[in-house]
Amino acid sequence: MSTFHETAIAATIAARLPLGFPVIPAPSTDPGAAGEAVAVAFTGTPGATIAIQVADPDALEDGSADAPLEDRLHPVFEAAVAVLGVGTLGDGVRVSAVESFTAPGTQVFDLVSEDGTVVARAAVRIDDERVAGASAAPGRFSRIAGVEMEVVVEIGRTRMPVRDVLSLEPGRVVELDRAAGSPADIKLNGRLIGHGTVVVADGDFAVRVERILEHAESF
Repeated sequence: MSTFHETAIAATIAARLPLGFPVIPAPSTDPGAAGEAVAVAFTGTPGATIAIQVADPDALEDGSADAPLEDRLHPVFEAAVAVLGVGTLGDGVRVSAVESFTAPGTQVFDLVSEDGTVVARAAVRIDDERVAGASAAPGRFSRIAGVEMEVVVEIGRTRMPVRDVLSLEPGRVVELDRAAGSPADIKLNGRLIGHGTVVVADGDFAVRVERILEHAESF
């Protein structure tokens, strides 16, 4: 069973991969791996080794098709390790997928598109010694249970050149990176915790929670 940190990292990778469609992380039931992946090491409390394998790198919409895949995935790794706290992120390196995805203690996640296609995979291995202390942390949160936190519902995002931003005017339609009817992201203090459907309740916009990511209550 995946831990809080592993699940949170996989959810962040799914949210930050620059694809033109949403993907959902799910614990993989396929132990096999082939080809190459990009891996990084994170030194912190806890530490981790994370690997990402993208089925079709040409599908990445980051405007950097000619850059090495290690560089293109670096912002994704940076966002993923943010859930671990303070530490040092190493450079991405090409590795054998079978070595990274089948290493003892590694949790593998399939990143699945809306039609069920596995478009990428993520392998996360957490420093077991550090996690043992972290797993008891949620019980201490009862002391701050009344503290208010910011919940944001995000229906999509896009990237625009500065010239296009400066030319925005009333009536302009800005396309987002998500198809109509796709689930919205529910974020707690900037971190993805679940997915839902935007609805109208008593004349106001609201969100119907469809799914809470595993161990999201540990945020």
